[in-house]
Amino acid sequence: MAPATSTGEEMRRRIPCLRRVSRRSGALLAVLAAATAAMPAQAGIAHDPRPVFGAAQSVRSEKVDLFPKWTGMLDRYFAEAKLTDRPCSDAAPNRCHLQRWKAYLETLRGHARLSILQDVNRFANVARYVTDLVNYGVPDYWATPRQFLVKDGDCEDYAIAKFMSLRALGFDNDEMRIVVLNDLNLRTAHAVLIVYVDGVAWLLDNQVPEVVRADAVRHYRAIFSINETAWWLYRY
Repeated sequence: MAPATSTGEEMRRRIPCLRRVSRRSGALLAVLAAATAAMPAQAGIAHDPRPVFGAAQSVRSEKVDLFPKWTGMLDRYFAEAKLTDRPCSDAAPNRCHLQRWKAYLETLRGHARLSILQDVNRFANVARYVTDLVNYGVPDYWATPRQFLVKDGDCEDYAIAKFMSLRALGFDNDEMRIVVLNDLNLRTAHAVLIVYVDGVAWLLDNQVPEVVRADAVRHYRAIFSINETAWWLYRY
């Protein structure tokens, strides 16, 4: 039997292989690299019963502060939220984007949950795909919904906008996870949103026009996921 190792040691072995998938993989998976070095031993982490994309198990940690791109986005998001309560004018385009987003979400309130997922997915997917290097001059940047509405974005920015849209509509944090994964068909890293409704994992993906059951997708391999209070490492 192989000796027990910490999750951090395991991921430090895996990351170099994962980064060879593509340059994009290296940028997105760099979010994970710093966290794995400080990941506690497996014995101190709670297991989660709901892995996705064929993973054998997922291991949960509450150390979301190990992901500064994610927590930094959350800080900016909550700081920007007050802008939606100010008057909107042509001289304040960023504020108008937020108010129009908020007004659109209000039209969905009270609809069936799966219908809301479809509408939010379509709304976000209208945005253009723009890399972080073009938008922000860095390989990997996690944008707030305001930044996404103004500048469009890449895969994790779509997922974040959908996550925050659903949070604003009353979906619980525990029902949702932004999942960073390998797309085995395109041989690149990718990020999507998973939402659990009545125990079923639904996929909201900027590469797929409709919301589909996550278990119907065979070419994704989950690496880790995160929400406001925890993150999960997937094992196969």
